[in-house]
Formats: sequence, C-alpha cells, structure tokens
Amino acid sequence: MTSIFQRALGDDFGRLHPQLRRRFGFEGIGCVGTGTMERVWHGRGFTRPFLRLGARRHILLPGHGSDIPFTIENYAYRDSLGREAVSFVRTFAFERPRRWDATMIYSPERGCVVDYLGTHQHVAVDLHLSVDDRGGLLIRSGEQRFHEGPLHFRIPRLVTGTAEVRESYDEEAGRFRIDVEVTNHRFGPLFGYHGTFTCSYPEDGHVPDAVRPVREQARV
Repeated sequence: MTSIFQRALGDDFGRLHPQLRRRFGFEGIGCVGTGTMERVWHGRGFTRPFLRLGARRHILLPGHGSDIPFTIENYAYRDSLGREAVSFVRTFAFERPRRWDATMIYSPERGCVVDYLGTHQHVAVDLHLSVDDRGGLLIRSGEQRFHEGPLHFRIPRLVTGTAEVRESYDEEAGRFRIDVEVTNHRFGPLFGYHGTFTCSYPEDGHVPDAVRPVREQARV
C-alpha cells in the first residue's frame, strides 16, 4: 500500500530526510511519537472561546504552557469506505490532557491530501505538501469544507485558520522537530506549538480503536 504522502509528493518523496521517509512511508503499520512541546501557545483573549468550543470534538487546541509532554499516534489502515487513512492523534499532557485529532486520506478528486478534523470529521481541509532544501516536510492548509448531514459548504476564510506545519529531523539530537502555527488572515495567530520527539514503529498490525474517528465522512 503506497502511503498517502508518497502519492501526494510523487518523486519529491525521495527528497525527504531518510527518517522522515520512514515516518511517513508507513512500511509498517504505525508510527508513535513521544516527546515534549517546548511551547504551546494561543492567540489573543478573544480566541479562547472558539478554541474551547472546537476542543469538545478535538478540532482545536485551547491549552498553553511550556515543556508539555506530548504524544502523536499515526496508524495507517483501511477505513470503512475502503480508503487508505492515517490517524493523527495528538495528546498534550496539560493539567487536563487535551487531544487534537485528525484523519488524513489522499483524494484523487482533489489531487491532494484531505485532512478530516475531529472525532466526527465535520471539517475537511485540503493539505498541500512540499519538501524543503534540507529534506524537511512542509504542510500548508488550503480550502476548508463543513459536512454535517445534508449540510455541505465551503467555510469562508474569515472564520477559518490556515495551518503551516514543518517537520524535520535533527541529526545531532537524534529527534524529530515539529513547528505548527495556525493563523487567521484577519485576526492573526490563533494557536501553535513547537518541540521535539522520538518515534517507535509498532508492526503488530493492531490499530487502537481510540485513534479511529467516531464517524467517517464520505464527502471530501
């Protein structure tokens, strides 16, 4: 099974650092990262109610702090619709642990990775991938759509956040580095985090039920 990241990047996948190729190639069944976020932050006070609302279904991240223990659980599996899906379940060990969930697929229709946010996949986001000069992975979000029952519409930029994710591998430290920033084009920074982690690669074929969404969305 060719990973969704290989499909999205094409020949550029070979330009990734070898450790990133392993992490996103999914030759086994999963990749579990454990580390520390040096800083988790959010924007100005008015962003907090929106972040808390989104946190109810693991769509947004309301916490903040320094040196926050962190895990990310990536498992590749076939979903109930027969698509290759990859879980992105991030857990931040604040005083009250917070999760930020997503499930990614590759959409031939849209020609990119589609990221379903949250436990119920209400929001679908186009992701555009590229490789930087040092073999790091850059992910930028694009159009966002809302799905709920008969409702299906494009979300206006005014109320969305644009995400930029940078992943790299630090040879000297022997750790992955990640930097995430979510901004709104009018209101500025919403939230983000940066830190480091190491990875293990379980190959027992087991995908934990806890990383699967409550509901899977057919529409992209």
